[in-house]
Amino acid sequence: MMPAPEDPQRDPRVDAFIAALPDWQQDICAQVRELVHAADPAVEETIKRTTQPYFVLDGNICALLAAKDHVNVFLYDGGIVPDPEGIITGGHENKSARTVAFTQGEAIPGQALTAMFRQIIADNRAGGWRKLKPGR
Repeated sequence: MMPAPEDPQRDPRVDAFIAALPDWQQDICAQVRELVHAADPAVEETIKRTTQPYFVLDGNICALLAAKDHVNVFLYDGGIVPDPEGIITGGHENKSARTVAFTQGEAIPGQALTAMFRQIIADNRAGGWRKLKPGR
């Protein structure tokens, strides 16, 4: 039997990044990874800044950063994607990205995060937040 072909949208370096984390951080990163791929099957993974997993489609969508007591999901939206459920935890004044931080045992707001990923992807396809952001 032939082995299954590798998924071209998944990067083994991202697998390695996630596998090296404590179990609770692996769980958060795996859930976020599934949500971003569910937002659009064409999303690709890469590593930037030496070790950071990035999810891209016509531009950056998000990146993962594991800290000691939380996992940050950086949303590359230029601050223009609506956050009706108030899941953004940081970067409100940042010009390029905002963050959602998850701690051990915290539920991932899948529906809200997926909606934000879909909007970032749509904005990327329309030229990116730099083109779309009012006042730029």
